[in-house]
Amino acid sequence: MGFNSNFKTSIAIRVGLVLLTSILLVNAFYSDSYSLTKILLLIAFVSQGYALIKYLDKSNVEFVHFLDSIKYDDFTQTYTTKRTGTSQDDLYDRFNMVIKKFREIRTEKEAQYQYLRTIVQHVGIGIITFNKEGKIQIINAAAKSLLDMDQVRNIDDLSDLNPELVNSLKDLQTGGRDLIKINKKGEEIQLSVYAIQLVRRDEEFKLVSIQNIKSELDEKEMDAWQNLIRVLTHEIMNSVTPISSLAATVESNLEQVIDENFNVKEISKDDIQDFHMAVQTIHRRSESLIKFVSDFRNLTRIPIPKRSSISITELFQTILTLLRRDIQDQNIIVSTEIQPADICISADREQIEQVIINLLTNAMQALEENPENNKKKEIHIRVGYNEYKQTFISIRDNGTGIEGEAINKIFIPFFTTKKSGSGIGLSLSKQIMRKHNGNITVSSIIDQGTEFSLVFKD
Repeated sequence: MGFNSNFKTSIAIRVGLVLLTSILLVNAFYSDSYSLTKILLLIAFVSQGYALIKYLDKSNVEFVHFLDSIKYDDFTQTYTTKRTGTSQDDLYDRFNMVIKKFREIRTEKEAQYQYLRTIVQHVGIGIITFNKEGKIQIINAAAKSLLDMDQVRNIDDLSDLNPELVNSLKDLQTGGRDLIKINKKGEEIQLSVYAIQLVRRDEEFKLVSIQNIKSELDEKEMDAWQNLIRVLTHEIMNSVTPISSLAATVESNLEQVIDENFNVKEISKDDIQDFHMAVQTIHRRSESLIKFVSDFRNLTRIPIPKRSSISITELFQTILTLLRRDIQDQNIIVSTEIQPADICISADREQIEQVIINLLTNAMQALEENPENNKKKEIHIRVGYNEYKQTFISIRDNGTGIEGEAINKIFIPFFTTKKSGSGIGLSLSKQIMRKHNGNITVSSIIDQGTEFSLVFKD
């Protein structure tokens, strides 16, 4: 208020003097005043008008300089006040207050920037940000260490390391992920790359995180091999042990009925029956072993999906028609909920049919083993979109459920909780879903039931 009051007062006084001088000047020209008086009044009028203009212009210039300081982030300038009580002093005081505030804001922003930059530099995951031209804005120490490069100004500089990595960094959109192998000091490492696109001050740039997952993959691979070897040795030993035992028994019995010249002695009917039974058992166990090896081979030979658009409603109509006899024989109530009704997926029809038939068959077997005879046997099929706009298929039964220890192993090849199961179906289903860039998950509650969910990401 003081500044406005002083400024208005100063302008009013100057304008008043100009008006007064102009009145005197006009009066002098229409009277018999001396020429010298007229000249002096004219000079006074011009001088006061010039002083008024200069005063106003000076304030405007000060405003322009002040606004330029803000525009170009130059807060080094200060305005000296003479403490004369004039409006100019008030104006300079206001300028100095605003500049001081901007300095504090800039200092705070700089401190915040350095704080965040320090955090980024100490994060264990590699972080890179770059603009549309590929110019790198931030690259932290973890990223430099992973890429084994000290100075990187543009992502194109990474072409010597791996051109595929550069293409991946450029092509990945928000939420995109990729796995890239690079060679670092003669060692091949696996990088997981995740990208997100951002906009700052109308400038688009991309933030990419890079992480070495080779150790995690090696650990998972070792666990998978150990589980596989454990299952293989268990199944093979179950078949080979009785074969070896029976072969030894038959050999021992033959030694008793054959002499040194391989002449057959008397053989009782019981001995012949024992020989026949032993050979039958060896044959049966051999076939079982051959089937096991065949199933294992099938797991490693899943063909690339031949995708086509599939109507989910029509797909389940076909599958439930195939299983209608078994469903009716077990008095199972099957309900379906497909929203929207015209929902479709892009998939290999035969492979997806195999997965769904396997899940429905497992659900029916779980209901068959249900000890509660009076309990209604129900299977509920639900299809729709999840929160990420991905198509999902859920198959839930109200059977006995799966034990917590077993539920973590049901996708391991040849692991099964059934007496007559092969342990192939769910492993095969998981591989088929992976081939479709999808996923299969399971949740179960004892005595309440089990739910399998298929998610199609494409």
